[in-house]
Amino acid sequence: MKEFTRFLKNRLQKELPGRKAQLKMAPRPVSSGSLRKMEPPDHANDSSVLILLFPNEENKPELTLTLRSRDIDHGGQISFPGGRAEQGESAAETALREAEEEIGIPPESITIIGQLSDLYINNSNNLVTPVVGVVKKKPNFKINPSEVEEVFAVELNSLLHKKNLTVENWELGKHRYKVPYWDIHQVPLWGATAMMLHEFLDIYQDYCKQ
Repeated sequence: MKEFTRFLKNRLQKELPGRKAQLKMAPRPVSSGSLRKMEPPDHANDSSVLILLFPNEENKPELTLTLRSRDIDHGGQISFPGGRAEQGESAAETALREAEEEIGIPPESITIIGQLSDLYINNSNNLVTPVVGVVKKKPNFKINPSEVEEVFAVELNSLLHKKNLTVENWELGKHRYKVPYWDIHQVPLWGATAMMLHEFLDIYQDYCKQ
């Protein structure tokens, strides 16, 4: 895990996989319809999510995910801890504050090691910055039930297995889309979270090839 953390610190300072990697997990229209809007307007809301890693008992990196409460935006979906920035906050400060509010992790226990590419989410008009952080051991999660129904972790290696990656035709709004998702939980891991995660996994695969 320490070697991976050192690799990430160095790698995240270089050119990132970016939109090309993100789009590999984007829903695509089957016939009519259009791809998601990727360019943010000037009035987009700055937001951040925390990609939080910790070593499991075998010292392999695990990723922290949440299942959002049913009565909030994007309720019932898998996401990273995160939300909109408050005035004057940096991306990292927003991610740390939201992680503490949602799953009870003290900011001082998290080491921030870098950021991924921004992703614009048209439905909520949020420009999201994924912030990567690590903790030394599995946190003692304390969920906020008004925002989070469940917090769970998944080993990064499991996300590389093709058996866990599925593509289905879904009705989204008025159109049908081919939707790629990871089948790793009781609900699919898809959409914006999957797009941000795919960029991170591209970087993780570079590490695994060393």
